[in-house]
Formats: sequence, structure tokens, C-alpha cells
Amino acid sequence: MAKISRRDVLGSAALLGGWLTLPGETAFAQERPPTAGAPGTGTSDGPYSLPPLPYDYADLEPHIDAQTIKLHHDVHHAGYVRNANKAVKALEDIRRAGGEAIKRIRAATDALSFNLSGHLLHSIYWDNLKKDGGGEPPADSHIGRLIQRDFGSFAAFAGHFQAVAQQVQGSGWGILAYEPAAQRLFVLQAEKHQNSGVWGAVPLLVIDVWEHAYYLRYQNKRSSYVKAFMNVINWANVEARLQAANVVGP
Repeated sequence: MAKISRRDVLGSAALLGGWLTLPGETAFAQERPPTAGAPGTGTSDGPYSLPPLPYDYADLEPHIDAQTIKLHHDVHHAGYVRNANKAVKALEDIRRAGGEAIKRIRAATDALSFNLSGHLLHSIYWDNLKKDGGGEPPADSHIGRLIQRDFGSFAAFAGHFQAVAQQVQGSGWGILAYEPAAQRLFVLQAEKHQNSGVWGAVPLLVIDVWEHAYYLRYQNKRSSYVKAFMNVINWANVEARLQAANVVGP
């Protein structure tokens, strides 16, 4: 697992605090992409690039199937990266052109918000998962202590997190986040990728509940997918994101 820096975590929080998704999902290359840099390293097409999966397509079986992982990462996530870069370029072109072109700035800003939020949330999602994951975080870990403090027990947190994910209206995400003003954990819902968030909150654990994340195996049974997701959580990654945020707490 790549080292998570405080800059990476807080950069994601700054963008995702308003929550950044774009209407429609464009399919791109079906083949597995070449190894790419981290979410912020960029490509020749713009500042953002598709991060490689930290495991093979089939490693999360039987909980999340290989075909879903392949399509989700190589097609859907790649689309968000490509369209985020397009939105950055469109905004640059509008500023350069000036005049009447400024009337197009809202559409380009909406495109950036949707696609960049989708890219950043997916980049967290892949690292949040691992083969033979799940269970509870170590009781003496920072995340374990905060879950106990802020939810009362791991069971209470797990019930809350799963209920939030199951009850997202339409497409979106369930998110365990650290909110620095209150210095505590909250479970948030994001509609699409960019709506209903909290500014400044640091996403630690995210579950994608767009249908493309589960429909091949679970069809319309979102609750079954959410339950399966709990078996592949990479708590070491969640802990690393928490530590990188310089969290205050027990």
C-alpha cells in the first residue's frame, strides 16, 4: 500500500468537503490500464491519472467479483479521470478566451465537481479494500478507539454505516469521515459523488453504492453488497488515513 501523506488526505477533504460526480457515465478502454501514478500525479492529458489497483481483479472474491472490479476500475473510474481532466482544460480555455465564453463556466465547473469527486472517492475506495480484510479494527488502534468513543461500540458503528449506505437515495456513497472542528467521527451520505457532504470532513472509509459497484453479482440487492463489503475492509488503510490527518483524540 502506498504511503498516505497528510497533504493527500487533506487535499481530498478540501475537494470532497463540498463533494465533487457528472451526469452520465462514459465507457472508456476495456483493457486493464498500465500502471499509473497516484491520484494527483497527473498524465499528459491533465493533472489527474488513474491509480493502479493494489490487488488483482479476483482478489476480493467471493465478496466482490472480478468482472465488477474490472469494469468499475478500468471503465467507470477511468471515465471520471478523463472527464475531470477535460473539465480542467475547459476552464482554462474559457479563461483564456474571455468575453462570451465566460457563460460556459457553470457547466464546466459542474463537470469538474462531479468528475473530480468521483475520481477522488474511487481512489480512496480501492485502497480501503483488501483480500481477507474485514472484521474489527484492532482495539488499541486509533481508529478502533475513536469508533468506540464516538459510536459506543463497533457493532453500533457497523449498523449505522451499513444503514446509511443502504439508504442512499439513488446513487452515491456511504462515508466514515473525521470532522476536525468537533474532532470526532461521523458517518455521512453523499448523493452522486459531490452532494450532501460536509466541508473539511476527511473521508476515511467509503463505500460506493452506485449500481455499477454491485449490480453484476447482487443485482438490486444493495443490502447484500453492503454486507459483503464489510468483509473486505482494509482497516490498516483506514488507520493510515486517520493518522495522516493528524487527528486529535484518544
